Amino acid sequence: MTAPRLSHLDAAGHAVMVDVSAKPDTRREAVAHGHIKMRAETLGLILAAAMPKGDVLATARIAGIMAAKKTAELIPLCHPLAISSVKVELAPDRAGEGIDITARVRTTGPTGVEMEALTAASVAALTLYDMCKAVERDMEIGQIHVIHKSGGASGTYDRASGS
Repeated sequence: MTAPRLSHLDAAGHAVMVDVSAKPDTRREAVAHGHIKMRAETLGLILAAAMPKGDVLATARIAGIMAAKKTAELIPLCHPLAISSVKVELAPDRAGEGIDITARVRTTGPTGVEMEALTAASVAALTLYDMCKAVERDMEIGQIHVIHKSGGASGTYDRASGS
């Protein structure tokens, strides 16, 4: 017996939330990466905790965590999940041209947390922009993508290995 195909479209072609009730709960994890490019002077102010709006990194970290928990309210047809952990790491990139963002989300449930990790990384980047825009308006947010996913029927995905 094959499992029914999961789709966001019903038999009539209307958008619906996928029914995951028949799927078993498994441990799941997703890691997303993002980047915000900025001038070295702006990065220096952040690292020296000298930005006018306060501790930029702590605020962005908390914003990312909060966003992961609200993903189902932001992304249409996304399942509300009981997230067991969210970690958002922010670090200057090697070139000194910005901040790398890594969001790791875990749950035990019938569906994955890729959207939660992507949302956490995106909102952390947007928060960094918001808190630094008085100093620099031409920052660039990008490179937001899943770098790791594990759990569930589709198994493990690692971007670095392509599988």
